[in-house]
Amino acid sequence: MPENLSAAAAGTWKLGDFTINRLGFGAMRTTPNPDRSVAIRVLRRAVELGVNHIDTAAFYASPGGTLQVGDGPIRYANELIREALSPYPEDLVITTKVGPGVDASGNFYNAATAAELREQVELNLRQLGKDVLDVVNLRIIKKPGADSIADRFGALADLVDAGLIRHLGLSNIRVDHLDEAQPIAPVVCVQNSYALDTHRDDDSFVPVCGERGMAYVPFFAIAGTAREGTATTEPSDAVRRIAAAKGVSEQQIRLAWTLHQGPHVLAIPGTGNPAHLEENIAAGAIELSPEELAELS
Repeated sequence: MPENLSAAAAGTWKLGDFTINRLGFGAMRTTPNPDRSVAIRVLRRAVELGVNHIDTAAFYASPGGTLQVGDGPIRYANELIREALSPYPEDLVITTKVGPGVDASGNFYNAATAAELREQVELNLRQLGKDVLDVVNLRIIKKPGADSIADRFGALADLVDAGLIRHLGLSNIRVDHLDEAQPIAPVVCVQNSYALDTHRDDDSFVPVCGERGMAYVPFFAIAGTAREGTATTEPSDAVRRIAAAKGVSEQQIRLAWTLHQGPHVLAIPGTGNPAHLEENIAAGAIELSPEELAELS
């Protein structure tokens, strides 16, 4: 590991009026371990190492990061974040998402109505112990054909006006969704599934976000097709070769490639493992040459 290990090595970006380090942390994987102290340690260590952007959601819960009602206590990522980090550092930005949720019976659902979004926002506020949410992403279920997000995004814009939310983003969307949202309220980030070897149809979306001055935030940048699973997509020969030449892991090369896709591209790798956390943060300092990027792509 580098002696001066820091998330700041990846550079910064303006998320609305917040300045954040481009290498952040995704909280989904903090929930499965029944030992809460491990998650607390990982979260605190992330902040110690310069992470000032944490991605979360009220529906991130054990096991596996998505709420499933069963035996044993449920561990919510938001509550772990609050326990580990509250009172929060002044520069810490917490981004959450709404749309999916959990009903009164504990059943997971994918698409909240405009009316339900306020309930989800208030739940995030309670779990995190905050008066105002820094950034809220509207996460949708992307379907073939035309579909409107105006009512739901407009409902969140009303909550910005009400002082419950600072900034808005969008998740799992197409460019036409972004076009529809921007006249309603400013969009500071787009969060889509995107990785070196998956969802490369977003190659054309990434520069659109940069041109419009907003962050593009890939999720599953390491996991790829494994998504919530612990295994990663089988690396290509190029990933293996470049990782070996640099003396780093294949996962670190995947993260470095992500950060090289533009100065507005953020990374939010998640882990519940303290050693993996340090590896992820070290990836922010890895430089890839134009020739290496061409080979990887």
